[in-house]
Amino acid sequence: MAQSDPPEPALEAFLVTTGLAQPGEKQTWTTLGGGVSSDIWRVEIGERTVCVKRALAKLRVTADWRAPVSRNLYEWRWFETVRGILPGAVPTPLAADHNLGVFAMSYLDEKSHPVWKSLLMRGEVDVATATAVGDRLGTIHAATAHSETIARAFPTDELFHALRPEPYLLASAQRRPEVADALIALAARTESIHLTLVHGDVSPKNILVGPDGPVFLDAETAWYGDPAFDLAFCLNHLLLKCLVAPRAKAPLRESFNALVAAYLARVDWEPPPELEARTASLLPGLLLARVDGKSPVEYLTRDEDKNLVRGAALPMLRVPPVRLREVADRWAAQLTGG
Repeated sequence: MAQSDPPEPALEAFLVTTGLAQPGEKQTWTTLGGGVSSDIWRVEIGERTVCVKRALAKLRVTADWRAPVSRNLYEWRWFETVRGILPGAVPTPLAADHNLGVFAMSYLDEKSHPVWKSLLMRGEVDVATATAVGDRLGTIHAATAHSETIARAFPTDELFHALRPEPYLLASAQRRPEVADALIALAARTESIHLTLVHGDVSPKNILVGPDGPVFLDAETAWYGDPAFDLAFCLNHLLLKCLVAPRAKAPLRESFNALVAAYLARVDWEPPPELEARTASLLPGLLLARVDGKSPVEYLTRDEDKNLVRGAALPMLRVPPVRLREVADRWAAQLTGG
């Protein structure tokens, strides 16, 4: 982390004009890592600490991946909406300047709010955390289902396409022509469904394990669409973590099942088996995308591991599963060479 004066006068002025800092008051800006799509800083202002975030036009990945910075506005709206449903599930939004493409929120220290990904990567798997994530995610989806008001506040179909189906499913389709039709169909189906407010990046790196439950970050991909995407996106990471924390395969599998059960218990906007079937068929596409899409997971560097992911995903794309337990079973068999 690099500590410095304000990176730009406009950012320092933003804190002053919004009342978060007084004119002339010292601001100490510290760059926070972990993101490819935004600049994020911890800012100390006197005795107060806030977090400031600004979206990037070109994401920090090897591929040429660009997205509108207007997503900063919709992330802000997602935080405000969810705060009205589950106040403790998001940082407190403090101030925003959407012309500048920046907003400020409360800063949550990692000592009291560790990042879920960091815990999982160390093999520290608490099934209760997965249960709470599933419950909170399902609660958010249920509270926003079939809401024309919320749908109008998130006219982000094009943004979602640029950040998710295109770099994940469609980019993978170009690299894997043998399953291209299946991946293109998954993308088209996902983008055609508009049921609930979707976070779009429910990844362990964007979830803090707080003393009062999980806290969701980085809603840049907020979209009014298919809730199956959020569920599949999160479950995908629990499968992949088995490759970096092999001794934790059993609790990771238990976490997978617990998250699914807690989430489906909240589904009241459509028949749960229908949502589960969409999630189960989408999950292999997202698995493949994390090795063959534009945003591969950084911790899978060995060809052996990448081929293992392909070996699990490709058959399920050809013959889609309808139950999430089937996905977990076939993943477990792939890990053991069965």
